[in-house]
Amino acid sequence: MNLQLTPEGRLKHLLTIDGLPRHLLIELLDTAQSLSNIALRANKKLPLLRGRTVMNLFFEASTRTRTTFALAAERLSADVVNIDVSTSSTSKGESLLDTLATLHAMHCDMFVVRHADSGAAHFIAEHAPEGVSVLNAGDGRHAHPTQALLDVYTIRRHKPDFSALTVAIVGDVMHSRVARSELLALGTLRVGELRVVGPRTLIPPGLEEMGVRVCTDMAEGVAGADVIIMLRLQRERMRGAFLPSEGEYYRRYGLTPERLKLAKPDCIVMHPGPMNRGVEIASEVADGPHSVILEQVSNGLAVRMAVMAHILGAQVPVMEAA
Repeated sequence: MNLQLTPEGRLKHLLTIDGLPRHLLIELLDTAQSLSNIALRANKKLPLLRGRTVMNLFFEASTRTRTTFALAAERLSADVVNIDVSTSSTSKGESLLDTLATLHAMHCDMFVVRHADSGAAHFIAEHAPEGVSVLNAGDGRHAHPTQALLDVYTIRRHKPDFSALTVAIVGDVMHSRVARSELLALGTLRVGELRVVGPRTLIPPGLEEMGVRVCTDMAEGVAGADVIIMLRLQRERMRGAFLPSEGEYYRRYGLTPERLKLAKPDCIVMHPGPMNRGVEIASEVADGPHSVILEQVSNGLAVRMAVMAHILGAQVPVMEAA
């Protein structure tokens, strides 16, 4: 039984990309495409979730993700409650389940959860009362499903035929919940060739068995790529010596203008943020014509609106571009 899906195959929770069928991912991307046209209108709100309450429950610091989720819910006319967990009763010894019970007593419809522990969103979904949905906004090293969805949505806007694409994910895949979710999403959408590039110490085992090409040489990894997704070095999740130095890492795996020339001429460059300029990516590339990094941020709003609307059963109308 898939905890995320209703018996009819619709989303009840969004915890991970793992186990979601291809047609459901495509439906979410199509819905996001329709909702993206709202930003072009004078009135940017839709009454799809009027009367519903969405609670942002962030146990881990975030700026862009939390803001985007709040704005997405508000654009759908939901009531939004932001909980500062660092000053909540959990910091005074209250258990997580007691905190959730208290919050449910406020008659919320959805918890948007970000947590430093892998599996936290799944745990909360297992114990959520009937009628309350859980949307994972990132849990430890495990999953970040909406980031993966907004990334594949961004790719599709530029290069709609996934089967013809070579996508390279570069950097700290070992500690990246974004990379894990992207690998699942791109695999489900049947991307032509999927590569992971980085030092062996930052590449998890078993990727070859998933059909992923592993490259420890940057030139080999980005050669002929249609899409390059750069990842941040997540030192806060590292234990031990994974790298000699950030300078050495940049020399071997930083995306510079020279290395970008090895990719396809119309290659797009992505980064889930926050970026470390001069560590994994050069400023000339991050701000250059191949970069769609800011577009990723904009697309996150439409994708998160689409996920919320789908989970809470709203019928999204087809939006014509203004």
